[in-house]
Amino acid sequence: MAAIIPVLDEEGAIGPVLAAMPRDWVDQVIVVDGGSRDGTIAEARAGGATALVERERGYGRACAKGAAAAIADGAEILVFLDGDGGDRPEAIPSLVQPILKDEQDFVIGSRPRDSMGAHQALAGRAIGAAIGLFYGMRFTDMCAFRAIRADALSRLGMREMTYGWNLEMQMRAARAGLRIQELPVPHGRRLAGKSKVAGTIRGTVKAGVRILATFARIVREPR
Repeated sequence: MAAIIPVLDEEGAIGPVLAAMPRDWVDQVIVVDGGSRDGTIAEARAGGATALVERERGYGRACAKGAAAAIADGAEILVFLDGDGGDRPEAIPSLVQPILKDEQDFVIGSRPRDSMGAHQALAGRAIGAAIGLFYGMRFTDMCAFRAIRADALSRLGMREMTYGWNLEMQMRAARAGLRIQELPVPHGRRLAGKSKVAGTIRGTVKAGVRILATFARIVREPR
């Protein structure tokens, strides 16, 4: 089992995230850096992670690079989480149990509504309802904290290299008929730094546009 953490300028946060990682469950931790200008990479390596550098920017590109490296090393289950401390590594055992029991192929965390901004909660539920209309699986969140069988992810044909990665995974998983479960997970405040999305109006708008573009592109694809 591998944990994949895409990061960008998460010095002060990635260290505590790695310290909380349940190493008796996770065989490998891969941190993929998208061009940090601080000490993120050094902190990740000091925390025992495999640190990869992705020269091209893109949240999805970093996730894809980490997934490819983990699969090449033989990982059968992939766990994705953010490196800011909001996603709690200690919840990984609960997240992966349905997969280990062969009950699910894809398990996605659902954050408490009061742990998010109102616009995040509303957007997650609106997009989730739209996915339900098209593919019959209604999500309540687009939480980055998720676990999926490596072979299932490989079959999805992921293409989105931006913030639309998470949405694309959910849409393609639902369309492919994967066994999917949403699971309540704890979620907290970021430990350091500033959010690349919610922290600025520009970041919020840019991510929103990419998510809507991703949704429109996938629903137009022939099934």
